[in-house]
Amino acid sequence: MDGTKYDVFLEGEKVGETCVSEQEAAEQEQVTPARVLRAFRRLSWPESELVIEPPDGRTLVNFETNFYTDDDQSQRQRVTLLNQSVLIEATPTTYTWHFGDGTSLETATPGAPYPALDVTHDYARAEQYAPSLDTTYTGRYRLAGGPWTAIPETLTVPGTPAQLEAIEARPILVDY
Repeated sequence: MDGTKYDVFLEGEKVGETCVSEQEAAEQEQVTPARVLRAFRRLSWPESELVIEPPDGRTLVNFETNFYTDDDQSQRQRVTLLNQSVLIEATPTTYTWHFGDGTSLETATPGAPYPALDVTHDYARAEQYAPSLDTTYTGRYRLAGGPWTAIPETLTVPGTPAQLEAIEARPILVDY
């Protein structure tokens, strides 16, 4: 068989040789979607900053607490794979809101500041909560200014929990 010989190692020791065709050898030296996926996973993509309204870490029981993030833009990073420059782009496509009380909500949008109230949650009890936001990115890549190619899997970046205290408010009539 015409081809290229490769040594085969097991736990650091040579245990034999294998021969691959010229086509298989050429494929081993190409940037493939699987190689780009591994690079996509190794890169550091941004965690979305969770914004809670009302601010200052306090909300009211049975009150629509608003959640959103400003992080909705694509990010690009350049890597070198097999001596080729690869541009990888990650776009946030899914936001998973963990409200800290055992409930979650998945959206395709990053929420919005007041008065929009796109992503809200009512807390039923006065206590401390630790809401967080996970961001799922879809990716694509291109080689040397060529066409974009989709990366076959997504990547989720977990968010850091915030501190939120739900308190009760009681109306008091002070003067009539």
